[in-house]
Amino acid sequence: MYELKTLLPQFDIKLPTCMYPLKNVSLAADSLASSSSASTSSSKLEASGKSKTSRNAATCALDLDTLGRQIQQLLKDDTASVTARQEKVLKQLEELKAQLGQIRAGLGVCGKTFQHTTAYQNGGLKEVPLQDVVINGHPNFIPYALLALKNAWRNLYTIDVKTFTHSTMADIGPAAREFEANLAKVPVNPALPKINVTIIWKNCEHTEMISSPTMYVPIYGEVNIIRYLGRVGPAEYRYEGSPLCNEIDLVLDICYQLLRCNTHKAQVAMVRSLDKRLQQQQYFGGSQMSVADIGVYSSLIRMPAITDKDLTPALLAWRKRAKLVAQI
Repeated sequence: MYELKTLLPQFDIKLPTCMYPLKNVSLAADSLASSSSASTSSSKLEASGKSKTSRNAATCALDLDTLGRQIQQLLKDDTASVTARQEKVLKQLEELKAQLGQIRAGLGVCGKTFQHTTAYQNGGLKEVPLQDVVINGHPNFIPYALLALKNAWRNLYTIDVKTFTHSTMADIGPAAREFEANLAKVPVNPALPKINVTIIWKNCEHTEMISSPTMYVPIYGEVNIIRYLGRVGPAEYRYEGSPLCNEIDLVLDICYQLLRCNTHKAQVAMVRSLDKRLQQQQYFGGSQMSVADIGVYSSLIRMPAITDKDLTPALLAWRKRAKLVAQI
């Protein structure tokens, strides 16, 4: 045979300091060696004509004795070290709790634990405090539904909207600035239930909403944002328990398709579908305004190619009634 050269150079390995070594649960090698040598010498003094079964029995007894000593030594030596590590972990948890308390105090968050009420609403769902909502949108796709909902809910629910501009946008344009001014005109009633909404104008492809501060799970599309706000808003606009819930969802799906039509012909076809859903009703949700009307009204504003000539008389009459509520 021939000798192989070392391919990797010799270097020192730095062990991480965040780990602790595990002890060998078996007995020391010298004790095992001494016990084995003692057993060997004693076996030589005995008669060499013992049967194989007796040797197997002795081996089994030796294994059980070794296992018993291992367990005794493990319990004797590691109890103190495990207790010390447990005390260290508990101390680190107390320090982490103190740091989180300082962060909550710096953010102005109440430190009291929220007590859930026993009242159930919204189809049996328990009411919980809402997190602040962040919406990322492009100035070319303005979510007019927020302004419409803010005006429609002014006596029922408060949507406190704040706007910011991302560094990817040099200018948001006059339409977005007018939208911000109209949002600021709607007063905020502190006596009503409130949800905080932050709009960030940025160079993004889709309008997305982030409803959880701990994990990034976006909700895409203005229509789906309307669905979310309709579920957490005032009880008058929660449609899941309504017999027309499927109809309202269908109208919102048509709005979603309308906003993604690339040709005027396809847009007019979607408008005809909306006219079939409206029929002789005052609103898309029946005799009262619903989130479906908010979605349709906002979608028509975002489609300047659709003029009064493309709308049927029923849709024109509906738009006049909806404008009194949306005030856009």
